[in-house]
Amino acid sequence: MNMRKNVNILTLLLCLLATVSCSGQKTEGASKEIVLETTMGEIRIALYDDTPGHRDNIIANVKAGVYDGVLFNRVIRNFMIQAGDPDTRPGEVKDTTKAVERIPAEIVWPKHYHKRGMVGAARDGDEENPKRMSDKYQFYIVTGKTCLEEDIAGYEDARAQRDAEELFMKKQLANKDKLDEKRKARDKYGLSDMLEKLQDEARYEISENPPITYPQELRRAYKQSGGAPWLDNEYTVFGEVVEGMGVVEKIQKVKTDGADKPLREIRIVRAYVKE
Repeated sequence: MNMRKNVNILTLLLCLLATVSCSGQKTEGASKEIVLETTMGEIRIALYDDTPGHRDNIIANVKAGVYDGVLFNRVIRNFMIQAGDPDTRPGEVKDTTKAVERIPAEIVWPKHYHKRGMVGAARDGDEENPKRMSDKYQFYIVTGKTCLEEDIAGYEDARAQRDAEELFMKKQLANKDKLDEKRKARDKYGLSDMLEKLQDEARYEISENPPITYPQELRRAYKQSGGAPWLDNEYTVFGEVVEGMGVVEKIQKVKTDGADKPLREIRIVRAYVKE
């Protein structure tokens, strides 16, 4: 899962951004819930109906016992906790030759964004997974950090720069023959002018259709209570924690090694669908 990890340590208030109170009230747009009984307490998650593929997939995994005994295998303070890998159960040996199992992305942005407590699907990076398909099993719960206005503007700029660079590379491939002619002719000025023109075109096209622009309500939410906005519109968000953010807090604070793996085992003892 390719995620930004450079996060500041901030204290975040619990349940401020949840669409329900912590009293167990039903979440709007979520008809199904699952419960994770972990070695540090229970976490109850409401699953969104407008991401039906992910809702049905995780329910099927839960009913099949996929998550019973698995580790929280990746934890980054003030960012997220991740679990769901079936190969992290006791006695399991990871088969590195097995292909990653994926399901189609269901990115519903900006309706579902990476506020505190949101549940999203882990995935491989864009290079090997250009359709941003989700891992069939692994998921994460956002803890995140509060953001300043300049942070959010920086995420917008970084995404635009990345997309402009990708478009520039595509334009170079589309004009490969012309560029090669100038290289063979040792026309360094003509080559430079053409590359500059292609780069300017890419930047202009991206500026006319920016990859992400945060609505005001999201900006306010991230500034007030935090989350992980750099993941928005890139990963599928399919649910949210409605009870047990205190448990998520405790898990995210455990000590980890250089690979973000907790130094002590924290497991999902049992997962079940709440009827």
